[in-house]
Amino acid sequence: MVFTQYNFDEIRLPIVERNDLFQRSVGETTDIVEKEMYRFEDRDGTVLTLRPEGTASLVRAYVEHALHAREPVSKLYYFGPMFRRERPQKGRLRQFSQIGAEMIGRDDPAADAEILLLLTDLLSDFGVTGAELQINTLGDRTCQPGYRAALVEWGRAQGSALCDDCARRLTQNPLRLLDCKQPGCVALRETAPRMIDHTCDACREHFARVLDLLAAEGLEPRLQPYMVRGLDYYCRTAFEVIASGLGAQNALGGGGRYDGLVRELGGPDVAGIGFALGVERLLIVLAGEEAAAAPEFVVAPLGAAAERAAIALVHRLRRGGARVDVEPGGRSLKSQMRHAAKLGARYVIILGEDELAGGTFSVRDMEAKVDRPHVASLSATAPELRAVLAAEGGGRMERSA
Repeated sequence: MVFTQYNFDEIRLPIVERNDLFQRSVGETTDIVEKEMYRFEDRDGTVLTLRPEGTASLVRAYVEHALHAREPVSKLYYFGPMFRRERPQKGRLRQFSQIGAEMIGRDDPAADAEILLLLTDLLSDFGVTGAELQINTLGDRTCQPGYRAALVEWGRAQGSALCDDCARRLTQNPLRLLDCKQPGCVALRETAPRMIDHTCDACREHFARVLDLLAAEGLEPRLQPYMVRGLDYYCRTAFEVIASGLGAQNALGGGGRYDGLVRELGGPDVAGIGFALGVERLLIVLAGEEAAAAPEFVVAPLGAAAERAAIALVHRLRRGGARVDVEPGGRSLKSQMRHAAKLGARYVIILGEDELAGGTFSVRDMEAKVDRPHVASLSATAPELRAVLAAEGGGRMERSA
């Protein structure tokens, strides 16, 4: 497992937390706190919330159990349901699951690089191939005030072009102007000042070092200068993974650095960085990639006896890593071939009476339109079959389709 390879341990977080945990950490003027949290009152009057995200819960547990006293660096991952009252659409649900990882106790650029490499390795392990990593720097307590002032000046110049929420947030939390999803505000954002142009020397050097470390491993994320993420605790490195097939909500996951959050929640002044992936969005992306892929082999059994042998052969090929489909044995070879062609199969494995009698199977190369009779034993594995098919040879089969 990728988390184990990176020396991360699992932590299990409660679904219900005190409401003030998210107000203090996520931010009073974020969409999550203002519009999306499910709150309810306990019998003693305590206001509770179904967790909308995992980082605040994990940091609360880190502080409550004094994990900093056990190890200087904590590396933890979690999995579980989250809840936000959003308008349901493709890739956005009111109950959804997240996989997340957090590293608390390191503020150096190498920690950022490790988290980003973990994220990309995890996606690769899941089989995601077409996602894009986007990155930005959000500055820190030294340079963020100057950037906020520049955003306020820019926002006031927009006047009535800003939506009502952004007009209110202009003085309360100007960074949230860049996170607005209203089409008019999204279009205006391209004229806003960029954080990367307002960073202090320390933040600029930190960000440059992160990019250098990633480039050394062949990872070159795309700079997205207006990315701020939807939570107030982020600083310095922030990132998102963008994937096609998700509709308007095209972020597969994301994260960033939150160096002041542990202190804000009552713990020591230690740094942190992490990410979360949306499981449902991940499944949508994987389903789209799988739908675009064709089976390597389709097995066409001719008759009940061949169907029984086909099940064993298919199971062996799949365990060998091949993408395989199998046709029902009661259909004609012609109809099975037609369906295999519709699936885009590279090869069709044919199991008839002659093949069963010889303990072999025949293969039709759908691309080269070449038939190879009795090409391999019924006990062949996927690597053995690939090796045989890659070799030269094979003649036309005399068989009616």
